[in-house]
Formats: sequence, structure tokens, C-alpha cells
Amino acid sequence: MSWTTKQKKKSQAWLREHIHDPYVQRAQKEGWRSRAVFKLKEIDEKDKLLKPGMTVVDLGAAPGSWCQYAIKRIQPGGRLIALDLLDFAPIPGVEFIQGDFRDEAVFERLKSALAGRPVDLVLSDMAPNLTGIAATDSAQVLALAELTLEFARQNLKPGGDLLVKVFQGAGFMEFRKALQAAFGHLATRKPAASRDRSAELYLLARKKRAIDIQ
Repeated sequence: MSWTTKQKKKSQAWLREHIHDPYVQRAQKEGWRSRAVFKLKEIDEKDKLLKPGMTVVDLGAAPGSWCQYAIKRIQPGGRLIALDLLDFAPIPGVEFIQGDFRDEAVFERLKSALAGRPVDLVLSDMAPNLTGIAATDSAQVLALAELTLEFARQNLKPGGDLLVKVFQGAGFMEFRKALQAAFGHLATRKPAASRDRSAELYLLARKKRAIDIQ
């Protein structure tokens, strides 16, 4: 069997699974842009992340389902700034910046948009285009998570929270230690909407320290 045929069969199997996925069907029925919303919703309901009046930054926001959910939860008085390499249709109340978070200029645009306003919560569901090679994918996701932590260190207010997607693999434990140095509490979350075969986990870091402990 050729590589092309294998890829075609793999794509067809994914499409069949996607169409029959109960979370996909529920998202369509309820008007959410993707099934990913149920990951954030479950974590928020368990951990009480989102509250009225918060300033929230959503990294890797496209297609926008996390924004749809979060913007409702932080009103009245909340502010949500979203960033993604891909564009998406506007969502009322959401400020969107298009660009690659790994680009220093885009990183600075995001900081400028905040205009010095401290952030209460950073959300990151960022992931690169996955190769299917576990070691490569894990390293790329971890690199984005490390950038997210650096942004949080610079912009998250003391006592603020960070929810970031990671894959288990090389460097995972070191990243956990970095989070523990920067935050007072760290928990691991694997929402029901995360597919069983997926290596993704969400690390929830709470109560950012004023100064990292070494």
C-alpha cells in the first residue's frame, strides 16, 4: 500500500469519526464553533476560572469557540484579547490580533494592545500543524507552551492564572517545574472532550507568584 493510499484511508477514518463524534454534534446543535469549547467549559465549571470583569488573553484562539464561551463568562466589564495565526469571523466583544505568536513583532503587538492593563487569566490551546511523529509534535507544542509561560510571566498579574495545553514527552517535567516556580498551585486536567488517543493535557497554574522561586 502506497503512502498516499495510507494517508487517504487515514483521512477518511478521521472524517467518519469526526462526523459521528458526540461533541462535534453537540457543538453544532448549540452553536459553538468547535468541539474544543467543551474542554474549557469542563475545566471552568470544575475550577471556577472565569469571572465577570476579568481581563483574559486567549492564545491559539481560532476558530473561536473558547472566545465564544469566555466572553460571556467575563461580562459585565470583562475584556478578551484573542490571537491566532489564522483569521476567524468576528465575535462581539472580542479583540482579535492575527499573527504568529512565535514572531517577536506579534508578541509585542499583543503586549501593546494590553496597554499596561494586567491580565487575570491566560488561556492557550495553541498547537502547531502536527506531523504524527510523537517526539516532533511534543517538542513543538512544548516550545509554544514555554513562550506562553514567558508571556504570562511578563503580563499576568500576581495571583493570576494560566491554562496551557501540552503534550507529554521530552521536557514535560522540566516545564512543570518551571510552572511550579512561577505559580503557587499546579494541577493537571484531561477533559472528557480530549480524545483518548490524544497525548494532550492541560496544565492549570494558579496564583502567579510576584517573584519566581528557584
